[in-house]
Amino acid sequence: MKILVLNCGSSSIKFQFFDMEGEKVLSKGLVEKIGLNGSCLVLEKATGEKVIFEGEILDHKVGIEYVLGVLTSEKHGCISDLDEITAVGHRVVHGGEHFKESAIVDSNVISEMEKCIDLAPLHNPPNLKGIEAISDIIPDMKQVAVFDTAFHQTMPKHAYMYGIPYSLYMKYGIRRYGFHGTSHRYVSKRACKILGTECENKKIITCHLGNGASVAAIQNGRSVDTSMGFTPLEGLLMGTRSGDLDIGVVTYLMEKEKLGSDTASILFNKHSGMLGLTGISSDFRDINDKAAEGNELAKIALVMYHYRVKKYIGAYTAAMNGCDVLVFTGGIGENADQTRKAICDELDWLGFEIDEKKNKGLRSKEAIISKDSSKVKIMVVPTNEELMIARDTKLLMEDK
Repeated sequence: MKILVLNCGSSSIKFQFFDMEGEKVLSKGLVEKIGLNGSCLVLEKATGEKVIFEGEILDHKVGIEYVLGVLTSEKHGCISDLDEITAVGHRVVHGGEHFKESAIVDSNVISEMEKCIDLAPLHNPPNLKGIEAISDIIPDMKQVAVFDTAFHQTMPKHAYMYGIPYSLYMKYGIRRYGFHGTSHRYVSKRACKILGTECENKKIITCHLGNGASVAAIQNGRSVDTSMGFTPLEGLLMGTRSGDLDIGVVTYLMEKEKLGSDTASILFNKHSGMLGLTGISSDFRDINDKAAEGNELAKIALVMYHYRVKKYIGAYTAAMNGCDVLVFTGGIGENADQTRKAICDELDWLGFEIDEKKNKGLRSKEAIISKDSSKVKIMVVPTNEELMIARDTKLLMEDK
């Protein structure tokens, strides 16, 4: 069974093509700058060779036509015909309360996804464009939608409700949804497999730390809480997002700076976080470099970042009455040994004891980085959301 996985953003398409026998990646790549000058497709073959195809890519349909053309090309492709593709799996950011698991795409699924556009106006429209493009190009192709929010639909009501009039929840669906669910699901399952145990009897905290970041509390294989909320803005300090913020600050700044809702949203989503605090960058490598040079804003921003993650770990340990496994993933979680150490420092009284030798220099590899004496297993598990999407797609095809 061969499955194409698509992740359509506003001006990009990430793709991976899997042979599910052995879960091998046959080809992967990125379509960049859709509708903009300099658009191109960057292909990475199974051999590791990279090829760049430049051209005018006006919309997502054209971008996906490029992808399919490359996959079937005599020189660079890995299949001879589109009939070799069993199904296409799509990353979809928001499934609202309707989708508690992945779903085979049909008219009802598309209708429900469209209802979620107000909840994810930047993400669901391009996700839908990807599905529409495949339907136009290969009309009989089976498609599966895999939702970022679905994994967190197991949260209990006391964890996902906000302290606002209940009528507003009923009217607009305002509640904690959580995101990065596919990543949290993958790394929690993978961590248990590495440890030779079952998720169903473990309390796990997963830290997806990247430009966007979230923490999840996973008990008996089910998400019971997560740091992102109604939108991905809530929770941890992030690259350009403010994270947790007193709502009074929002209304105060809107009044003082005469900001409309769109401008305020851009301020807190695009110009805040580590970028806004430091004035340097949203890239942690740049901030770490400046901190090492003595830049005070860079130093305090890093302390704030570590402190916020540490608080959530402590809170979720309390919420689950303990923790068995702590997992770091995402670009920062997988690669930044200093960040992992700073977060775990002074958590030893809760049973988190990091081994500095195991942790130091570790990048993008699966590893246990806790001391042998540590009550909690501390791990690094590189995420693989595309593989999780491919697995869900395969399962639904087999169940048809």
